[in-house]
Amino acid sequence: MIAEKLMTLYPGDKPGGTPGLFGEPYYWWEAGAAFGALVDYQHLTRSTQYQDVTTTAILHQVGPDINFQPPNQTHCLGNDDQVFWAFASLTAAETNFPDPPPSSPQWLSLAQAVFNIQSTRWDPEHCGGGLRWQVYNFNRGWDYKNSVSNGGFFLLGARLAKYTGNGTYAEWAEKTWDWSRDAGLIDAEGGVRDGMDVNVCKIDMDGGDGRVMWSYNAGIYLAGAAVMWDVSEGPAKEKWKSAIDFLLPRTLSNFFDKNGIMFEPACEPYNKCNVDQRSFKGYLSRFLSITARVAPFTASQIMPLLKSSAVAAVKSCAAGPDGNTCGLKWYSGGWDGNQGVGEQLSALETVQSCLTPVGDGKMQIPAWVTEHAGGTSRGDPNAGMEVKEIEQNLVRIDTKDEAGAWILTVITIVSIMAMAVWVSFAPFNRPGKAA
Repeated sequence: MIAEKLMTLYPGDKPGGTPGLFGEPYYWWEAGAAFGALVDYQHLTRSTQYQDVTTTAILHQVGPDINFQPPNQTHCLGNDDQVFWAFASLTAAETNFPDPPPSSPQWLSLAQAVFNIQSTRWDPEHCGGGLRWQVYNFNRGWDYKNSVSNGGFFLLGARLAKYTGNGTYAEWAEKTWDWSRDAGLIDAEGGVRDGMDVNVCKIDMDGGDGRVMWSYNAGIYLAGAAVMWDVSEGPAKEKWKSAIDFLLPRTLSNFFDKNGIMFEPACEPYNKCNVDQRSFKGYLSRFLSITARVAPFTASQIMPLLKSSAVAAVKSCAAGPDGNTCGLKWYSGGWDGNQGVGEQLSALETVQSCLTPVGDGKMQIPAWVTEHAGGTSRGDPNAGMEVKEIEQNLVRIDTKDEAGAWILTVITIVSIMAMAVWVSFAPFNRPGKAA
C-alpha cells in the first residue's frame, strides 16, 4: 500500500512526464533513491509490479556518457546525487533484478562508471583528500566536502569489491574511510558530521551547519564498514569489526527515541525538515538493513529497532482521502499532517527492511549474488573512464586559476543554453546536504 501511494506521486510514466523524475520540488537524487528502494522492493517481496517502470526510469537517467550525468542536471549535480543512482543500479546487479536488453547499459557497468569517474575527483590538494560535494565549480557547494559524498563513494567501493572480488575497490574504500576519520567527518565518539569548507579543512563546531549529524550520513558509513568486514580476512576483518562497533552505538542512540522509534533529531522536533531531509530516515533503514544482512552479529541490535519504527511508521500512514498517506513524525502516534515523496519513501524503506528475516541470530534472506556466484549483470572495469576534458579542467581548477575558471564556466553555460535561464534561478543550496 505504501509503495502504491508512492507511485501515485510519480509523474514520470504519465503523459508529459520524464521517466526517472518526480518533478518539483523533488531533486534528481531523491528519484534515484526511490527507484533504488523499488529494486529492493522487488527483491524482498517478489512482486514484479514496478519492474518495468523502474527499469525505464533508471535507464532514462544514465545520460549520454552512460555514467548518471544527464546534462539537464548540471545545475545541481553532486557526487552524492550521482551515487544514489549508482546504488540503484548496483542493487539491481546484487539482487539479479532482470538485466536490461543487451543493447542498453548494464547494471554493474553503470555502477562501475560512477565509481571510476568519482575516483578521478579525489582531491588531495585540499584537506588532504576526499571528494567535494559538487561536481562542477560553478555550483554552490563546490567548496564543501561532505559526508554523504565521501560515505557514498566508500559504500559504493565496498559493494563493488564484494560483487566483483576486485581488491582495487576495497583499497579505495579503505582510503576513503581513513581520510574521513582523519579529516573529522567521523568524530571521536562515532558520530558522523555533515561536512566542512575546503578553505578551513575542519568541522565548524561553533554553530556551523557542517557539525550537524543526519541519519543517512551515519548509516552510509556504517553499511560501508559492514560490507568491508564481510569481504575482509585476517587483521583487516578486525579493523572493520572495530569500525562497526565504533559507529553502531552512536547511530542507534542518536536516531532512535526511548521507545525505539526512528527520528531525525536535527529537524523533526523543530518542524524544520526540508524536502530532502524528509526522506533521510528511509536511507538509514536501508543502510541498517544492509549492515544486519552482511554483518549478522549486529542484527540483534538493529532489527528490533527497525521493527518498532516500522510499526510507528504504519500508524502514521492511515491518513489522507485514500487512507494511505504517510506522515513524518512517527513518534506522534498517528498522522502529523506532513506528506510527500520523502514521507512515503521513508516509511516504505523502513517497513520493507523488516522483510529481512532473522532466525537463530542469523540472517536468512537470500544472499546478494556476486559476479562469481549467481550474478548475471555484465560489467566493464573501464566504464566511465572517458571523462570529458571540460570536466577534468573544472575538477582540477583551484583559486589561483580564477580567470581560467571563469572562461570554462562561460563555455559550459553556453553549451547548455537551452537551460541557462532556468539555471540562473535554480535553488542551488539544499540545507542538510551542505552548508
